[in-house]
Amino acid sequence: MCTQHKPRLAGIQPWAYLTHVLYLASNSPQRAMLLQRAHISFTVVSSSCDEETITAPHPQVLALERARAKAQGAQLPVEQRNDSRSVVVGADTVVALGMTVFGKPRDRADAVRILTSLQGTTHSVFTGHCCLRTTNGQEAASIAVAKITMRPMSQDEIKAYVDLGESDGRAGAYAIQESGDRYVTDLQGNWDTVVGLNVAMVARLYRECTDAWPDGYQP
Repeated sequence: MCTQHKPRLAGIQPWAYLTHVLYLASNSPQRAMLLQRAHISFTVVSSSCDEETITAPHPQVLALERARAKAQGAQLPVEQRNDSRSVVVGADTVVALGMTVFGKPRDRADAVRILTSLQGTTHSVFTGHCCLRTTNGQEAASIAVAKITMRPMSQDEIKAYVDLGESDGRAGAYAIQESGDRYVTDLQGNWDTVVGLNVAMVARLYRECTDAWPDGYQP
């Protein structure tokens, strides 16, 4: 657990300095890593959300609706769910080329298919975020957008990259935080958004719900 830090903010009422407890409704080690790097205190919980059952007419809406469903499906014990201090954050990342959405590959062959479609293009990465107060249902949600330009890749390069295993479980079938960055020639937007969690956005949404910054976060 990171050292707690409670910044004093002008205009914030004294009751807002009561500690809230942040729960990350995700098993993604990348999202946990991003919160840890920002020194934010949090606890990981699973979510009952089946993201594959959620559809939407636009990639941005899809990412946001999945993030909301993940937060709502957080598997908290009854005591924590009924604690007014509990705040859950859900997040979902979608890669899109135009209106075509690329989620997590089903298998290695699907990863090759996805990367074949994305190589040599500029495509969008949408990460939806939702912070939810479990006792009263108050929520704050928003979407972060980034643009990735990927250089052309040969089929041999694609297959060699997929064989590394980095495509597994990654939207768009690549990991910019690992060796996938060698194929990226330009990034417009926040690196965290591409990895899977825009920390500054999480902090802002958390503050909308609680009138305080997350414990440990220094804006």
